[in-house]
Amino acid sequence: MPEMRFLVRWPDGRREACYSPSLVVTDYFAPGDSYALDDFVEKSRAALTIASERVREKYGFACTSALDQLVRIEAAARAQDPGGRVTVEAFEP
Repeated sequence: MPEMRFLVRWPDGRREACYSPSLVVTDYFAPGDSYALDDFVEKSRAALTIASERVREKYGFACTSALDQLVRIEAAARAQDPGGRVTVEAFEP
């Protein structure tokens, strides 16, 4: 299963490399696009849940790394200005 990272810039300017065990995040985000904070969190939740379920289908267990990444995204979002935007800067294999 191909894993990847999606590099994001939070509204406060901090950059983070986020992990996904699946390329499904490319269905939800595009490099260079920015997303309202709530929209980014919802899209991340959908993509990482699907990614974790793909791991479950293939290996018989959920991907805890994907679920941990979602927890980190949700925590980081709570520390941001609610009206801010998150930019997806790039995808990395």
